[in-house]
Amino acid sequence: MVDGTLPGERTAPLRPRDPKSLGDYQLVGRLGEGGMGTVYLAKTAAGVLVAVKMVRADLAHDDEFRRRFRSEVNRARQVPPFCTAEVLDADPDHEHPYLVVEYVDGPTLAEVVEERGPLTSANLHGVAIGVATALTAIHGAGVIHRDLKPRNVLLAPGSPKVIDFGIARAMEATSANTRTDQMVGTVAYMAPERFGTDADAPVTPAADVFAWGSVVAYAGTGRTPFSADSPPATAARILTQPPRLDGLSGPLRDLVAHALEKDPANRPSARELLDLLVSSGERPAATAAAFADQPDLKAAAVEAQSVTGYAPLLSIPPGMVGYDENSIVTVPISEAPTMVGAPAGPKPPPRAGRRWALPVGVAVLVAAVVAGAVMLALSLRHPGGDGDGATPGGGITPGQALIDDGLRSQLFWRPTTMPSETASCSFDDALVVHREIEGTYRCSGPLDAMPADLRAEVGVRLVTKDSCAAIWFRFQDYVGYQLRICERNVYLGVHRDGKIKVLKTFPIADARIQLGAAPTRIGISYTGDYFEVFRDGTLLGSATLTDKKITGGQVVLGIFTERDAARKGPYEVAFTDVKIWAAG
Repeated sequence: MVDGTLPGERTAPLRPRDPKSLGDYQLVGRLGEGGMGTVYLAKTAAGVLVAVKMVRADLAHDDEFRRRFRSEVNRARQVPPFCTAEVLDADPDHEHPYLVVEYVDGPTLAEVVEERGPLTSANLHGVAIGVATALTAIHGAGVIHRDLKPRNVLLAPGSPKVIDFGIARAMEATSANTRTDQMVGTVAYMAPERFGTDADAPVTPAADVFAWGSVVAYAGTGRTPFSADSPPATAARILTQPPRLDGLSGPLRDLVAHALEKDPANRPSARELLDLLVSSGERPAATAAAFADQPDLKAAAVEAQSVTGYAPLLSIPPGMVGYDENSIVTVPISEAPTMVGAPAGPKPPPRAGRRWALPVGVAVLVAAVVAGAVMLALSLRHPGGDGDGATPGGGITPGQALIDDGLRSQLFWRPTTMPSETASCSFDDALVVHREIEGTYRCSGPLDAMPADLRAEVGVRLVTKDSCAAIWFRFQDYVGYQLRICERNVYLGVHRDGKIKVLKTFPIADARIQLGAAPTRIGISYTGDYFEVFRDGTLLGSATLTDKKITGGQVVLGIFTERDAARKGPYEVAFTDVKIWAAG
């Protein structure tokens, strides 16, 4: 883009303390925040839009991080731009080190699935081939992604794009950012060998293959194949249980299952899967449709095949002499694409080499995962397409302000519409949540988990009868707590399996909320299992949070209609001035 037009839906305005420029790049908006720092939309001198990732202040002063950052950037710049967001520039020696990558104007795979549900067959094939192509390029340059997940796959016009490859290693190995018992990544997409007791064991491309299988399963079914109520429970399933692939069938299911093998030596490579998808026999109809809609994808896949070799890298066990995870290799290692209707070929034989055995003490390993999950529980980012998804800079201290959003325009929350157009979130001097028929609708806001203990306040206005404002907290994988604010009652409940079980009712009939009146200030506070709810600064009551499996997650705003609504829609509520602090 060189016309100066800024993409509004995924870009927030700069904040007062944000820099106006970095090096030769003029910063024009914010795309997100994450583990490495802040991601800005910027312009080059020629007016071309790029994404600039500015490193966190605490990492900027760590010489070891700068050294590793420089090394990893040099590696990432060797990755051909086949379905990847190209690394354009970097300055590891700047006062605020930064990385410049191609700006991709498109939503993340996670956002699309959350808003619209699983992908159609052709779109699923496009994502599967695109990510396999990207991994072929990434692994072929000797880089391992380490944090492949739906939020790192952008659905850009022309072809999907994979972002944030390789850079996780600079953070993972830096003492200022992680301890020896922590890891960079998202538990639901981590391979089982990453939870092992050998901290010195290298991460191999096979871990990216496993993540690919999880990403494709998520794109095709709307859920991860090992999903559970908490990161430790998810890790336990990854270590001990087969994947749940209901919703996938035929060759697609077989390929995803093959990518999710417990033993990394048994997984195929990205190049092998790419070949199966685009070169073996007649292409399935869905693949042909994906290529018809995305000619750039076909060109990238074919070119990725032409510049990479085919020697199976995983046939060299990681522990053997001659293997170096830092070496530039000619062959990528893996990822399994979705292949609905593809010809069913024989299952590839297991690779030669050392077999990886599941650890005996699964309980011990799961306990170790909790430490790694600390990074996830503290993660916070704006839902911008190029945002990182790990721990915010410097950790979170008790009482720290996390969010202050007037909700008058897009910042942390953004406008969305249900495909059927029966529900929407929009801005009209407030975040207005509208639904034409009975039911629930949640607005898109901060996408990653917040600290488990929080204080929050938000202005609530009920616009139409039988409309309840809803606040979900500790909400993850469609499980969490919900506070529902209605005319005559405030309800605290557990949201699980699409149902709400009310834990406690706080009656307000003697001072009910007036429809269309000025906003009522609702406050919540929860530490451990102790919960309090406030109205305009006055305590309404307290309760015990009873579900020990719900340990953390998102804060979500939305609408919930009364179960015994006396009238048909429309239903509408509005939120203003949300503030969130870490409890302390």
